[in-house]
Amino acid sequence: MTRGIIDQKTDAHLLRAHIGGDAGAFRELYERHRNHLWAIALRTTGNEDDAADAMQDAWISIYRTATSYRADASVSSWLHKIVVNSCLDRLRRIRCHETMPLIEFESALLADERDYTVGIDVGLSIGRALDVLPPDQRDAVILVDYHGYSIRDAAAILSVACGTVKSRCSRGRAKLAMVLEYLDDDC
Repeated sequence: MTRGIIDQKTDAHLLRAHIGGDAGAFRELYERHRNHLWAIALRTTGNEDDAADAMQDAWISIYRTATSYRADASVSSWLHKIVVNSCLDRLRRIRCHETMPLIEFESALLADERDYTVGIDVGLSIGRALDVLPPDQRDAVILVDYHGYSIRDAAAILSVACGTVKSRCSRGRAKLAMVLEYLDDDC
């Protein structure tokens, strides 16, 4: 008996075990990544119902297409890519995705100094501003600026070149700056 050694299987090992027929391996992979992938789906779709549907589609796809994993990226990146693509497919199917118009004037100047809702209002304004961006720019900005992925990882997830991610982020940030310009007056 050895002390201090834990039998921790890697994601790649779990995926290979799932392909080999081990149902427990897929369950363990699911348990490891479900919370992180749920957060990605929720942020990408913008609401819980669409995120839940996209996640269900993604996990079914992961289960069925596990043999297509080529190991040219980490398993977590591969899972991330499937979830993002599932979310984007869902949003494309909806086509009439509801959006809220940006509020032209917010009463932050009139707010009570002890009123903590201003921070919440800013967060909601940023969320609404992200909805204004085209999907390709929104996806790039969310992956790089919100989730902290590198340009290279974001490019792999979105299946585009690194330069494409850089330009989408640049254009998206410029549009966000214009849309959120009114927030500078409040600072």
